[in-house]
Amino acid sequence: MTAPKPRYRKVLLKMSGEVLMGDSLFGIDTETLDRVAKDIKEVVDAGVELCLVVGGGNIFRGVSLAGRGMERASADYMGMLATVMNALALQGALEKAGVDTRVQSAIPMDAVCEPYIRRRALRHLEKGRVVIFAAGLGAPFFTTDTPAALRSAEMGCDALFKGTSVDGVYTADPKKDASARRYESLSYQDVLAQDLKVMDASAIALMRDNQIPIVVFSIREPGNFMKVLTGQGVFTTIN
Repeated sequence: MTAPKPRYRKVLLKMSGEVLMGDSLFGIDTETLDRVAKDIKEVVDAGVELCLVVGGGNIFRGVSLAGRGMERASADYMGMLATVMNALALQGALEKAGVDTRVQSAIPMDAVCEPYIRRRALRHLEKGRVVIFAAGLGAPFFTTDTPAALRSAEMGCDALFKGTSVDGVYTADPKKDASARRYESLSYQDVLAQDLKVMDASAIALMRDNQIPIVVFSIREPGNFMKVLTGQGVFTTIN
């Protein structure tokens, strides 16, 4: 019996920095990092063109520090640098697993990674390389949701996969409300009208305007990325 084929040819994977913590309270858990790299390799080996955006919340959260008195723009720039650290860690794990990878940063730092250049990123994808977009948009007052939406549109992605700690979008936080139910599918307008906090409103609007579906799934389950990519497993689709 042949394995099911991926439903999308080119995708962007957006995941929070907290995913890389594993069961730790801070930083990067190397076992989790290697497991995520293995899951990504499985998708790349299936012929999918893949780019990534990873947050920096496992290292530094600009919004929370700004809330405690730090000037917001400076706090956000520090958060962007944290995403570069996570991107470099992911690059190392992926290349150890045999996946050719490039990191492109919206804040130029030529000594450690490439600057973000759209045509160069597209060329990397065409050659089968994974491209990790770091440092957000290079501007404060945005979370990593908006750059994930923007890069997926710029790269011509067929879908944006959001890897989280839960297996989809729920009516309430399933960790706090046992009666919360999972949505199989939602419209962009449903998400905005119900303020479901899947992604920032600006990111949802950008996905709606470009007709790029969002697939929300649990990335903490080993092998789940490929499973969801082929239409199996549990997830919520927003389109």
